[in-house]
Amino acid sequence: MAIDIARGLRGRQIDWRRLLWLATGTLLVLLGLFCAWQTWLIADEDSAIARVHQAQDQAVQAMAAELAQERGVLEHALAGLDLAALQADPAQATASLRSKLPQVQVLEFFSGSLDEVLHANYREFGYAKAAQLMAAQTADGDTLAQTIARSGSDRRLTLVLPVGAAQRPAAWVWFELPFAPMQARFDAILPTEGRLELRQGDNRGDMRLLANGAASATNEAQGKPVAGSTLNVVAALPGAYIVLPRFWPLTALLALLGLGGGAYLLWLRDRLPGQRKTELEEPILSDVIDNTPEPAKPVAVRPAKPAMTPAAPVSVDPTIFRAYDVRGVVGKSLTREVAQLLGQAIGTVMREKGLHEIVVGRDGRLSGPELAGALSDGLREAGIDVIDIGAVPTPVVYYAAYRFNTGSGVAVTGSHNPPDYNGFKIVVGGETLSEGAIQDLYQRIASNALERGGKGSLRHIDVVPDYIERITSDVQAERRMKIVVDCGNGIPGAVAPQVLEGIGCEVIPLYCDVDGTFPNHHPDPSDPHNLEDLILAVKSTGADLGVAFDGDGDRLGVITKSGEIIYPDRTLMLFARDVLSRQPGATIIYDVKCTGHLKGQILDAGGSPLMWRTGHSLIKSKMRETGAELAGEMSGHFFFKERWYGFDDGIYAGARLLEILAGDPEERTPEEIFATCPKGVSTPELKIEMAEGEHYKFMEKFRQTASFGDAALTTIDGVRADWPDGWGLVRPSNTTPILVLRFDADNEAALKRIQKVFREQLHAVDPALKLPF
Repeated sequence: MAIDIARGLRGRQIDWRRLLWLATGTLLVLLGLFCAWQTWLIADEDSAIARVHQAQDQAVQAMAAELAQERGVLEHALAGLDLAALQADPAQATASLRSKLPQVQVLEFFSGSLDEVLHANYREFGYAKAAQLMAAQTADGDTLAQTIARSGSDRRLTLVLPVGAAQRPAAWVWFELPFAPMQARFDAILPTEGRLELRQGDNRGDMRLLANGAASATNEAQGKPVAGSTLNVVAALPGAYIVLPRFWPLTALLALLGLGGGAYLLWLRDRLPGQRKTELEEPILSDVIDNTPEPAKPVAVRPAKPAMTPAAPVSVDPTIFRAYDVRGVVGKSLTREVAQLLGQAIGTVMREKGLHEIVVGRDGRLSGPELAGALSDGLREAGIDVIDIGAVPTPVVYYAAYRFNTGSGVAVTGSHNPPDYNGFKIVVGGETLSEGAIQDLYQRIASNALERGGKGSLRHIDVVPDYIERITSDVQAERRMKIVVDCGNGIPGAVAPQVLEGIGCEVIPLYCDVDGTFPNHHPDPSDPHNLEDLILAVKSTGADLGVAFDGDGDRLGVITKSGEIIYPDRTLMLFARDVLSRQPGATIIYDVKCTGHLKGQILDAGGSPLMWRTGHSLIKSKMRETGAELAGEMSGHFFFKERWYGFDDGIYAGARLLEILAGDPEERTPEEIFATCPKGVSTPELKIEMAEGEHYKFMEKFRQTASFGDAALTTIDGVRADWPDGWGLVRPSNTTPILVLRFDADNEAALKRIQKVFREQLHAVDPALKLPF
């Protein structure tokens, strides 16, 4: 039988000429169809964009009409208000007005001077509310409506209207109305191919409230404002896959040539002389197989495959899931397997939210490539498409999430921790995960509730040039300054010098070669010991200033020409003055470790100060909640919403600082400018190392037992005790197992007194505790 098969196959002849004509004709037909498809996309592109813009205009007009209607009803009710009755019995006047406006959820009267607002306790009164009231005094024309978020998902439309003449009002009225009618107006407009987004604020640092349409569409740079409000509608245009020149007559001609040429070749192939008869008479299987039946053999029955069961739950160290990121020791609590499971957990959350694409980047640590690769594997296993931007500072990951409109990103970074640490900073759908959301990832892994079997794609994109161009196109130093840039061998060394040179500075690099072992000093500018080389370099080179970055580039340290360390809370004073000069009344957030002088500086500059908990995730969440334009932490994190995107970016903060210093109208030196920022006698961040988890247990005992007499206590993050002449703080770090302490006072005597009180209270919990003060 084998001989017969061989003979049959040798008798088969292949006509290669006919096969070539078939392949060529088929290829031309396919190319013609592709060109026809491109022609349709090109012809429809302008009309598709026009339809999205038409929907944008409809949304703007509809929401402006709704707002004008609401404003008209309120103004009509106020026009009938008896001012004498208001002054005689404000409560009765308020009740009377409320009866005419049943749709209003909150209605409050304030004096024409707003003195009670200026002197209010903003934590109870509401920072956003105070800012809107004060902005009404300087409004050019009608006051602007905006929105605020109450508990849960309750968003309200807020409006401040004058009683009497707008130029000299007898009183101001604060209204809170349901946001649902505005949302209904927006939701009723459906873009056909693109997407509409309702945002609050400016186009560079705004907050997205609503979105409607295709998630893959690309945002335009400018939105269209909704008249009478701080809202604007941004159009996101459909991204057609067009690779041919955008000239439809040319593509149509190519389509005709391809289809016509291919059809002709296929027609011509059937008329070629040759082996048609032979081809029809090729042997078939029954011709070459010996049909002689063989004796029947028993059939072996294979056992059925067991049904697939989910993998067994994997044991993961819960202590690596911190308050605002995931962080652990490589090879111990943090392994490749843990990284992959984390990727699956993040991907599972994204799938539930309808998100399908994420940016992944890593810092310069030696463990970065393996952990980032495993994380990407887990994300793709969950069905998420991954954009890998390689080794970049953490702020570049955040920027890429905006640039590629994913709203999601993970930075694989150990930040300022020792070389054997690494971790993950996670953003999903525009929200930086923290606390409960971080713990939710752990619970999904521990219970094995993870997406599997997905086939997410992987793309590698270099976004650094775009990041540099975005900053340098907006920030410029008016005069050339000589700057020493110390990157501590962290990943900022690959980007920060280029940014600062791009804004017009002369840069002297120090330890800018990326080396994950950090051979020169640890990349943590909050520790004065790590700034010693920078101070020496600034003095020896005659530089105007020295700046330092941490291991992943989201924190900034500053040194003056004389070698003075400018602590971040004083740098924040300069930033606040600059931002408030363009955004009067804006909320400025700072953490519990900042100086007590900061509140007064923000108030003097016309802003609304808000103290909050330490942690980049927690600060960003509070910024979204309050609409703050700027925030800063004592650790060196700065968050610009004004002219930027609201995430912490040490490199961008360094550029903004140099813009302020170089653009001083009086051409003062940096030392003279910083001298305007008040300072007392203070300590840097002092640290007490403990075993993993022990610092949380210590703080719990400390909160229960510590007594500080007549001091004002703040316990939103650790324990901070404020006296009229100074304050002290002790809190647990959420990144490493340490207690962080800081003290600040008007003079040395007050500082020593406050430290003595804290020393006694700390030793009351643990007499053997070794204190760094």
